[in-house]
Amino acid sequence: MPKINKTRTRNVAPDNGKDLTRLRIALTAFFALDGFVFAGWVVRIPAIKEQTGASASTLGLALLGVSAGAVITMTLTGRLCRRFGNHPVTVVCAVILSLSVALPPLAHSPVALGAVLLVFGSAYGGINVAFNSAAVDLVAALRRPIMPSFHAAFSLGGMIGAGLGGLVAGSLSLTRHLLGLTCVGLLVTAVAGRVLLREEAPAAPYRPHHDATPPATDRPQHDGTPPAPDGPHHGGDRVPRRVGSRTRVLVLVFGVIALCTAYGEGALADWGALHLEQDLEAHPGVAAAGYSCFALTMTIGRLSGTALLERLGRTRILVVGGATAAAGMLLGSLAPSAWAALLGFAVTGLGLANIFPVAIERAGALAGPGGVAAASTLGYGGMLLGPPAIGFMADWFSLPTALTSVAALAAVAAVIGFTTRRVAVA
Repeated sequence: MPKINKTRTRNVAPDNGKDLTRLRIALTAFFALDGFVFAGWVVRIPAIKEQTGASASTLGLALLGVSAGAVITMTLTGRLCRRFGNHPVTVVCAVILSLSVALPPLAHSPVALGAVLLVFGSAYGGINVAFNSAAVDLVAALRRPIMPSFHAAFSLGGMIGAGLGGLVAGSLSLTRHLLGLTCVGLLVTAVAGRVLLREEAPAAPYRPHHDATPPATDRPQHDGTPPAPDGPHHGGDRVPRRVGSRTRVLVLVFGVIALCTAYGEGALADWGALHLEQDLEAHPGVAAAGYSCFALTMTIGRLSGTALLERLGRTRILVVGGATAAAGMLLGSLAPSAWAALLGFAVTGLGLANIFPVAIERAGALAGPGGVAAASTLGYGGMLLGPPAIGFMADWFSLPTALTSVAALAAVAAVIGFTTRRVAVA
């Protein structure tokens, strides 16, 4: 019998349900913290623009530092997670994220701002891969589709961060506000990080490929039951899986699904309010509510995502969600009145809510942290691609026409989800 190396990893499943519950709470805290810190920074971008004296174009270039740092780091974090573990990498990235959000007030030029945002974006991208990989492990161990609940925490954290940021923007200086975010981030990391560092990454119980036992829930097997883990467990060690070319293709497919849905998030965040105010002559207050309606329904959809996944399965969530988002965005972009468009935005949020979490979880179940990194990179790439693509199409055609591309890509995600319903598990 070959000798097993027990010094590299100890992916031992926690002893009981209480340990898994503690891990779930800790991971949920990190997801919420990520949304809270990022939204808190975003609401102070106008103050940063004034401080640096940047024009709209130069500010846009500086803000690309966040995107560039995130994408570069996402491609590397999968390797770090495989070497050091998802939990330690999550904690380290949370510390860097919390510290780096306090750096923008030190920048007094667009170039300096771009440099500090590169650091901030690197931490943001790293923690997204690390805690999504840790969440994939926990989903497999619990054998319940709880991934949407983590992303609901991110959405809730973002709503709280944006709301508090808007309230304190008039009374707190930029420096004090972002330092406050640093303090909150370090405090949450100190509390939740102790749990992650103390507990080993959970390992799902091994089930041979020929096992015909039905899943823990009544979903069809092809609707996304977590596949068997990496291989047989010997004394708590996990035998690394070999990722074949077919698996890599499937990971990229789920990354494309994530891209299609994240494209819509980025487009609505940047262009939704302008469409309502410019094309539908809505009051600025009503226009500002456009993205809020979208974000609120997305949060509600994610909070109910676990129950929906257990009832409908992953394939139906991808197909129905994509079709719903496509219909909602057609209404939102082509509606003759602002109130109809707001309804369309709300329906779009419900449709898109659980597609991104499911796509990331499927990629991670197939290929571990590397799969999460690849799918996340494509997904967040879609969020970055959306706003400029909408801008170019708006110049060529019109903004309402350009926004229909969100509906088109949501429909593409639904079609891909349906066509991969069987091969994903195979």
